[in-house]
Amino acid sequence: MRELLLGLGLGLGAGLSPGALLGLVITASLRGGFPAGLRIACVPLLSDLPVVLITITAVGALPEAFLRGLSLAGGAYVVYLGLHGLRDARTAEPPEPGGEASAQVFKGVVVNMLNPHPWLFWAAVGAPIFVAAWDAGPGRALAFVFGFYLVLVGSKAVLAGLIGAGRHRVGVRGYRLLLAASSLLLAGAGLVLIASGLA
Repeated sequence: MRELLLGLGLGLGAGLSPGALLGLVITASLRGGFPAGLRIACVPLLSDLPVVLITITAVGALPEAFLRGLSLAGGAYVVYLGLHGLRDARTAEPPEPGGEASAQVFKGVVVNMLNPHPWLFWAAVGAPIFVAAWDAGPGRALAFVFGFYLVLVGSKAVLAGLIGAGRHRVGVRGYRLLLAASSLLLAGAGLVLIASGLA
């Protein structure tokens, strides 16, 4: 249950944090409505598999002391992202629509694969949690991954739905509130990781 909740919290924070992929979701939703935004929201399901496999394989061979260090570093990184996102949320502006929508999914996959954030997240945060959970039982590790991707993709899909259903209903203030809430959740999840690294 702990791993599922941790996955849900990290997934929401990652799903709504400012970044290239979120910008693509918003832009696609503004231009093509919910279906276009949903396609971009699902990009992590296509692009993250090699990232996850590589980082989990590497982290699985590391000693436990190093994993604790990674958990502390990863927790600090997540807290930093949360605080940085909270600061940026005060003045954040939704991206302006632009560019052609024909190759948006491919563009999203390329952006996500070249984005250092998924690599950093899985190397410093996701893989250590997965490996520790796997040692306690494969079901717990799978619960973490399920919760993470359910909310990572789901939060972007909900945002795409809101924008697609009524493009003027989610204004600048609503966007900023969503970013602030997700940033607070991200910082809280980082504190949990730091605590687990110190335990």
